[in-house]
Amino acid sequence: MAPAVNKSAALHPESLTEENDSLVSPANSPDIDKTYIVRGTRRFMHATLALFCAGLSTFAVLYCVQPILPVFSQSFHLTPAQSSLSLSVTTAMMALGLLVTGPLSDAIGRKSVMSVSLLLAAIFTLICATMNSWEGVLAMRALTGLALSGVAAVAMTWLSEELHPVFLSFSMGLYISGNSIGGLVGRLFTGMLADHFSWKVSLFVVGLFALTAAGLFFRLLPPSQHFRAGSLRPRKLLINFMFQWRDSGLPMLFLVGFILMGSFVTLFNYVSYRFLAAPFSLSQTVVGLLSVVYLTGTYSSPKAGMMTARYGRGVVLMGSLLLMLTGLIATQFTTLLLVLPGLMLFAAGFFAAHSVASSWVGHRARRARGQASSLYLFFYYLGSSVAGTLGGVFWHGYGWAGVSAFIAVMLLGGLVLANQLRQIPVLVKKVR
Repeated sequence: MAPAVNKSAALHPESLTEENDSLVSPANSPDIDKTYIVRGTRRFMHATLALFCAGLSTFAVLYCVQPILPVFSQSFHLTPAQSSLSLSVTTAMMALGLLVTGPLSDAIGRKSVMSVSLLLAAIFTLICATMNSWEGVLAMRALTGLALSGVAAVAMTWLSEELHPVFLSFSMGLYISGNSIGGLVGRLFTGMLADHFSWKVSLFVVGLFALTAAGLFFRLLPPSQHFRAGSLRPRKLLINFMFQWRDSGLPMLFLVGFILMGSFVTLFNYVSYRFLAAPFSLSQTVVGLLSVVYLTGTYSSPKAGMMTARYGRGVVLMGSLLLMLTGLIATQFTTLLLVLPGLMLFAAGFFAAHSVASSWVGHRARRARGQASSLYLFFYYLGSSVAGTLGGVFWHGYGWAGVSAFIAVMLLGGLVLANQLRQIPVLVKKVR
């Protein structure tokens, strides 16, 4: 039986909110524009695998240092907050780079920017493995973040342009599930290899892994069909920048990105220190193995994308944030039987929320989508740099309870924003 159509919504689309925008859907139209990539085709499979490789490589390279922060502290005689700079400086440079690579991709194309970025990130990671000073490590991590900005800024834009809108949320979820597996691979490899060999060997292995992923990405990603080159003129960039901020929903989505990544990085930065200390007293290898919680994102990301069609983006985003909060509460216990499920819930909620929020940006952006995605991710990675480092202050002064309280405040702010976003009128796109 064909799904019912809301005639009132069709006649008066301006009355829709983001809560029920799924009522307007071209999924059953017999004349869907075949230039868009649709599910069930070879192009869809290649695009999905390519973007999966990009997400896998990006998160593996980005988070490979997270489980070895205590190793850095010992090797270079650093405090936890200083050691966390190996991640914070990467995400900070990534955030700054997003302001350039997004508009750059609007002018010269998506695939070329992403391919070069993945290659450079792999090379800088390999060089980082040869550094003998903390300053050298930070310099290479900064360059790695700058390179990765070319993937982070453009991948979501490419999906928004090339995938038919009916399948966008699902495909965005698959891309972000690659992020979750990449986070697992990066943390798992470095945690285990650093325990048995050294942090240099662990980073070298991750660099080789990223190099392979870059080659697969370049070979698999289909050419763009809907890319239209724009201008890099500063005046036009400024006009488009102001245009994004005048939208009623995009600024709040940018803040949601800050909260999501800030919460996620803060928790996983300092949970390693907690697990290495009493009462857990785990080894570096076991701490690395606990990164399997990232795998929950491989299910929650595409699932959240599909759920938005039924419940609306606002409801799914709020539910994902509540899942993160529930997981955070479970980490207050001192037994792994409760803490580990708590980490799983937190990770699942994070990847689901990011999937919804990032696809929401692509949905709302009416022009210069590369710039809109860049702004979202600028705040997303800025949250990692600011909150991830600030969390060290709470850890030093108040322990895990202080870190948890800091994260809880951010998540509650995210719930307020998600509720406001839920009530904003939807932008109905006429795509066949």
